[in-house]
Amino acid sequence: MVACPQCGELAEYSSTNAYRPFCSERCRLIDLGQWASENYRIPDNTPKLDEEDY
Repeated sequence: MVACPQCGELAEYSSTNAYRPFCSERCRLIDLGQWASENYRIPDNTPKLDEEDY
């Protein structure tokens, strides 16, 4: 059993759960929508280049 990444409900993590690691199709689709709308991002911490660096 693992906690669903979306709602926190316990879900079985096995081949019998078609939505693993999610508890349901609803939670899986909510997560997919968050990826599609770019709510999950990795911050870009690289320093900005000055015009003379080009």
